[in-house]
Amino acid sequence: MMRISQLFILSSKGDHLIYKDYRGEAGSDVVNVFYEKVTALTGDQPPVVMSHKDLHFVHIRQGGLYWVATTTEDSSPFAIIEFLNRLSALVRDYCGSLSEKTVQMNFALIYELLDEVLDYGYIQTTSSDVLKNFIQTEAVSSRPFSLFDLSNVGLFGAETQQSKVAPSSAATRPIQSSRDQGGKSEIFVDVIERMSVVIGSNGVLLKADVEGEIRVKCYMPSCSEVRMGLNEELSVGRSQLRGYGAAVRVDECSFHQTVQLDEFDGHRILRLCPSQGEQTVMQYQLSDDLPSAPPFRLFPTIERDSAGRLLMYMKLRCDLPPKSAAISVSVSIPVPRGSVSLSQELSSPDQNAELILQNRAVVWQIPRFSGGTQLSALFKVEVPGLSSASMLEVGPVGLSFELPKLTATGLQVRFLRLSPIQPSPAQRWVRYVTHSDSYIIRV
Repeated sequence: MMRISQLFILSSKGDHLIYKDYRGEAGSDVVNVFYEKVTALTGDQPPVVMSHKDLHFVHIRQGGLYWVATTTEDSSPFAIIEFLNRLSALVRDYCGSLSEKTVQMNFALIYELLDEVLDYGYIQTTSSDVLKNFIQTEAVSSRPFSLFDLSNVGLFGAETQQSKVAPSSAATRPIQSSRDQGGKSEIFVDVIERMSVVIGSNGVLLKADVEGEIRVKCYMPSCSEVRMGLNEELSVGRSQLRGYGAAVRVDECSFHQTVQLDEFDGHRILRLCPSQGEQTVMQYQLSDDLPSAPPFRLFPTIERDSAGRLLMYMKLRCDLPPKSAAISVSVSIPVPRGSVSLSQELSSPDQNAELILQNRAVVWQIPRFSGGTQLSALFKVEVPGLSSASMLEVGPVGLSFELPKLTATGLQVRFLRLSPIQPSPAQRWVRYVTHSDSYIIRV
């Protein structure tokens, strides 16, 4: 049986935020030992499991924090990682969000959670439905929630009326705040996709993979069955496509253990009774077959001018529908070693670019990029001793971006229905967003 000796949460700078010793098998100095080991390693991804004498450290990174468990026996690291992920999700549900400030403001609530979740190092439960009967401490919010705060661009649309919106912060309030919210029942559904694309220097699409998930965050005090209808024409696998409309296909999918699938094959309806808090109800993926063109195309021209500078003329086209837009677009262009300075000419004033010497790349930032439009930039890079060989070090170009209100696969939520009908009407919100996981264009 898995047994945890100590559990602690550290900030990215190593500050001790939470520390709990369940078995007294090691001193509190192990916190400093862990941070010294994790910061002494090179690279951005230190090993998840590390050892010191007879003590094993297992950690994850969530919300910019280190979540660490120690054990003195040969417990399964996968089981401990799963537990740490569930614990961080619990803290997010009960505190509203994950950050150093949130943990500092809610340390009493987190210690109360730890007392219920672990007993003498043995896991008791990570179910919010069970814990809500024992947790009495109210969360302290870092800022009050307001439905009229539209400062965030990642908006939720009402399930029945997409023009009615709520800010992304609406889904980051604590699940225990129902008393403060006047007993308001709400359910938020996120359809999130991550896109990995490789485009050759000739413009040919070489690879296109999409990984997606449907997350539900529930603020309904009583358990209601939720019926979630997906695209009727959704096809799973490479079998014959369904329906008469535009084809929507995924290669494979998996579901949370509480999801009932008796209506899925015939009507593409998921049935579930979500617990308070957030859970992933469906995961899916699609490989090498995007239903539409990739969102961005790059047309580069790279040459050397008479003064010996590297000239990079970049023409970037957004192939999204005209009413859509990408936000937070970042274009990273690797440049030759020894580059010292950059001058630039950009096609609009809201863009900016800089030469990041430690990354050896020019980073071009575009806050908002409307579909069906094209932007251009001319970069002049000073590279002492620039040669034809060093010009080959330019590229490949990497893009990162976010596509709100869009899914790359075309997956949509047709409806959300609750039964039995709630005494007070429950507001239902749905949000779609596609992120770039890896978007590479060879030059």
